[in-house]
Amino acid sequence: MPNFEIEGKLLRKYDTESKTANFQAREFVLEIQDGNYPQYVKFQLTQDRCPLLDPCEEGEQLKVHFDLRGREWQGKYFTNLNAWRIEKPAPVAAVNTSPAPASVPAPPATGDSFPSVNDEPVTQANEDLPF
Repeated sequence: MPNFEIEGKLLRKYDTESKTANFQAREFVLEIQDGNYPQYVKFQLTQDRCPLLDPCEEGEQLKVHFDLRGREWQGKYFTNLNAWRIEKPAPVAAVNTSPAPASVPAPPATGDSFPSVNDEPVTQANEDLPF
């Protein structure tokens, strides 16, 4: 049976339930963004894997490794997403996508003169700009 993994936000976690004297299970729900609408997917932990959810808080991003389980009971068919590992994904560092600032020469430190295109100093008093 193939294994799957998915990431989502822990929406709800439930307490461990003893289904029989020898079997326990714990369910939880992930909110997964799929296009415009979130999907709410319920997973199940069983037996000694039930405590895997203890350190996780509702609202946290999780990566869940799971497999599909299907069974028949009295003519009805059931499918479970059986989780076997839960991870907290590493935070993604923000990538700076803005362009680097252009190199602009600093104005001279003396007086009111500024560099001109032909490197001859132009003073504010002698500017012939219309504005």
